[in-house]
Amino acid sequence: MGNNLLLVGSVPLDTVEEVMRTFGGALARHLPAIPDGEVGERRSWVNRLSYQIFNGHADLETIRRPKSVDGVEQLLPRSRDDAWQFKVRAGVERVRFGHPGTRLGYAKDATASYFVFRTLREKGIIPPGVRFQISMPMVNSVIRPLYFPDAGDLKRVRPGYEEAIAAEVAAILVRIPNEDLAIQWDCAWEVSAVHGTAKDIPAEADIATHVAPIGRLSENIPDVVQLGFHFCFGTFGGWPAFAPDDLGRTVELVNAAVARAGRRVDWVHIPTLDTLKEAFYAPLADLDVKGARVYLGAIHNIATLKARLDIARAFLPQFGLAAYCGFGRTPPEDLPRILQDHLAAVRIAGLTAAPAG
Repeated sequence: MGNNLLLVGSVPLDTVEEVMRTFGGALARHLPAIPDGEVGERRSWVNRLSYQIFNGHADLETIRRPKSVDGVEQLLPRSRDDAWQFKVRAGVERVRFGHPGTRLGYAKDATASYFVFRTLREKGIIPPGVRFQISMPMVNSVIRPLYFPDAGDLKRVRPGYEEAIAAEVAAILVRIPNEDLAIQWDCAWEVSAVHGTAKDIPAEADIATHVAPIGRLSENIPDVVQLGFHFCFGTFGGWPAFAPDDLGRTVELVNAAVARAGRRVDWVHIPTLDTLKEAFYAPLADLDVKGARVYLGAIHNIATLKARLDIARAFLPQFGLAAYCGFGRTPPEDLPRILQDHLAAVRIAGLTAAPAG
């Protein structure tokens, strides 16, 4: 098992087998775990939950949906102004989700994808020691003001959604051998919120708002399962969805999430911008991740990568590398370049690969 590179999750290929053959063959020696690519509907990350889970829910009213094009319904928004929006129906104090363990689809997809992973490992395409990675958005990245604009609705929907994702995790733990499994929590809105982007909802800037569900959902994951975090600046509408002056508030959130997890954390992924300003990277010196491997989301603009890594190392001497986010919104024809960029990044950073096999 390697620890030079991390794949965040999404890959714009059609099948799990394509993802694992393509990235397993090229990068697996450098990876602690390999994701299934979040193929199909999951490629849109949390947007698919709007039309699959929230639209039509008995306790929710749809107040906005993506505009039709030439009379044809659109399920995925083209911009934030086109995003689905919902409100809780009058008289409902807590929204609940039926069919626990199957309602959201994560456990179902993980079960199917693990069969592909195991088969490719038996064939030697995925080397021993590499884990099967399932990435899931954290509660507040799903139930957030973009989709639920009435601040009072957040507290009515978040607890029920947390129950639903806990049931998905429980099903995954039963169906997939725990020694093969890695679970990653994706936190995008959490990063944006603590940096103060929800100015009209002060509680969203409070780190405690976001680490509470992280703790409740993480502490029941057995230690034999690897646990990671992907923190993100967001890509909806273009990357980055917001660009902070420095990583200070992000580092505070990371430290709090690791402390609140209630168990060992194996990795944290921290996004970076294409900047050479020392002040941006300086807060990395304050990271306290209890031994977790840090992956910097720095694999973009290879021409400036070495210079950016040299600056980062002044504040964080040891780290692995990743892209700033998954590749789900990237044109598939860009994947060969992305693979080469990852291999080039290993060389540029002077990282050593794990032995083959």
